[in-house]
Formats: sequence, C-alpha cells, structure tokens
Amino acid sequence: MGLKEAVIRSYDGEADRARVEDLERRCEVGPTERVFLFTDTMGDPICRIRNSPMHKMLVAELDNQLVGVIQGSIKLVTVHNKPPPRDHEANLARVGYILGLRVAPLHRQKGIGSRLVCCLEDWFVANDVDYSYMATEKDNEASVRLFIEKFGYIKFRTPAILVNPVRCRPCHVSSNVEIAKLKVEEAEFLYRKCMASTDFFPHDIDKVLGNKLSLGTWVAYPRGEFGNFESNGQALPKSWAMISVWNSGEVFKLRLGKAPLSCLLYAKSWRLMDRFLPCFKLLPSMPNFFNPFGFYFMYGVYHEGPLSGKLVRNLCHFVHNMASTRTKNFCCKVVVTEVGGYDSVLRHHIPHWKLLSCSEDLWCIKAMKKNEADRTSLHELTKTQQINKALFVDPREV
Repeated sequence: MGLKEAVIRSYDGEADRARVEDLERRCEVGPTERVFLFTDTMGDPICRIRNSPMHKMLVAELDNQLVGVIQGSIKLVTVHNKPPPRDHEANLARVGYILGLRVAPLHRQKGIGSRLVCCLEDWFVANDVDYSYMATEKDNEASVRLFIEKFGYIKFRTPAILVNPVRCRPCHVSSNVEIAKLKVEEAEFLYRKCMASTDFFPHDIDKVLGNKLSLGTWVAYPRGEFGNFESNGQALPKSWAMISVWNSGEVFKLRLGKAPLSCLLYAKSWRLMDRFLPCFKLLPSMPNFFNPFGFYFMYGVYHEGPLSGKLVRNLCHFVHNMASTRTKNFCCKVVVTEVGGYDSVLRHHIPHWKLLSCSEDLWCIKAMKKNEADRTSLHELTKTQQINKALFVDPREV
C-alpha cells in the first residue's frame, strides 16, 4: 500500500491560522554558531506578504494535520538586459518572491517541500512571472540543495543584513549635517531618478513610499550647502544621502531564538547595572531581546559624493534616535537594513552589531519562461552582480 500524499491547497485564515503558528514554532531551528532572530507574526501568518501587490500562501495537509506552508508574492521590478515585449516595458520584469517555506520536522524528506515549491511556481507561471527568486541563509544547506540543485535556481546576490540595537542613550548627529524630511512625491522623484536602474527596483515605488507603514524619507547633506530636493533634482549637493524607514514592528515582532552564554551573562549584567548602578547608564547598554520586540527597517539607502558615507552614518544615528524616543509605545529595539554585499561604503558606515547581523545572506533566482532570451538575460543578470553595487530591498518583503 502506497504512502498517502499531502494535499496542497490555499491558506484559509479562519481554519489554518492557529495551525500555521504552531507549525512555525515547531520549525524554529536556527544556526548553531551564532545568535538567531525569529519572527512573531502576532496572530497573522500572512502579514509578511499582505502589503505586496499580489500574494498567496499555500499549506500542505496530511491526515488532517498541517505539515507544510509556503508564501509568495508578485510585483513588477527593474531587471537589466530583459528583452522587452513592448518598448515601454524595457528593463521591466514580473518577479515572484518565495519565502516562508516550512515543513514539520516529522514530515521532512518526503517531498512535501518540493511539492509546495512546484505549486507556488505554477501560480507564478499562471500570472506571467518572468523570474522567481528567494533568499536564505548561506549555511542553510537543505534550502540551498532544494532550490539550487533540484529546482535550478542560480546564486544572484549576497547582501548583508545589518542589525543595530536601539539604546536609551541618543546617538550623536553632527551639527555640520543638515537632515530634512521629504514629501512622498519628492522621495518618489529622487528614487526614480537615482535608483530606477537598480535591479529589482519596484515599479510601484509610489505605493511603497505612501504605505502607512513607511514613516518617511530623509536626506542629509553638509550644512551650508544648497540642496534643492523639491524641483527637478538639478541642484543637488555635491555630497548627500537618502534613507527611508519602514515600521516593520507594526506587522510582526522579532525575538531572540538562541544566544551563547556570554550574551546571556552580558544582558543580565547590564540589567543589574541599570538597576543598581544608574551612573553606568552613560555607557552603551544592551536591550532586552528575550521578549518579542518591534523594529524599524531602513530601505532605499542611497548616497552620492565624497562625504556621503559620513552622511549615511548621521542618518542612521537620526533613525536610531527616532526609534529610541518611541520605544515605550512601539517596543522598537533594533534598526535593521540590508545592503549589497559589495557595497563597502555602506557596510562600513552603517552602525550594526555583528552578533545579530548576517554578513552574507543568499539570494537565488530562476527564469520561469523557457525561451532563450530569458535564459541569456538571467546569465547577464547574475554575471554583473559585482558591478552593480546598489541594492533596493523592498520593505514589503522583509
């Protein structure tokens, strides 16, 4: 008698919500060599894709048990070297993003994960997707084998995820730096002018910037230099930087999955010092990461000019201070961003804590249309990853 196959179907919020959350908890296994952050969806398993233009969640069910889950989203983005079907669609591609693949520990190695990926790719094909891509830890061997060896995905980017704790003491923002908040339409103009040629830049950037979770866009430039960010962008300073902030803590929380003994002792020591030796509060302290907490995600980080690295650092300090003043209401304990793996300027100037950061995330991509033109375009896209350092990470997919 053959083994019974799992049924793959669409997620039903009313029937599946509690079971998906239970599955997520059972799948919480992070890297053994470093601290690992887990997500807490606060009762909404679909929260990480809900703000995407198109999204879908699939579940695998076996003997009335939910044993697997996967999520996907579709959007229109910039992709260089893509052959356009029409002139006005040059360099635009419809891409599908795969995330949240989970299979219950007792049901792994049974092909359930593969079937979930296949069904999601079928949904991509049905919606005319040009490329499918996914992100994973570079040391997640099971995920790398599944997508690269079995499904033919190609390594595309290795961005760095930088995590900076929010402390009680404000960070220093130089008095020689001017920081100004842009209107949504001003931010949209600058992003389309400066980053529209970046691979995977979202065509609906106006929807991203106008989303209620986007707290705003700020620019920094040397005080005293003239900068007209309101007109056609022809009078920009010689050195300037731009950053946008997304309140991810309103969608889901993070919590510490595991920590080495040294980290636990460090956190405990600082809590005791804060309580009994308040004079030490002048020193950098470590937030309590052992309960679910919110975070800000900095996206659309852009910089130009010889002083732009320092301007980025001042913007990061500004965002840190903004997060620290709202900690009590929003429980924001870290500021996160993701930058291109070869962008040494941003990696150097963006403050981050190495213990929580990931120096090399792994993005993989696959052409969903089997024509020669798309395969050639994919080859060029992956070959030029080191040249194109700029990276726009869509905050809706964090």
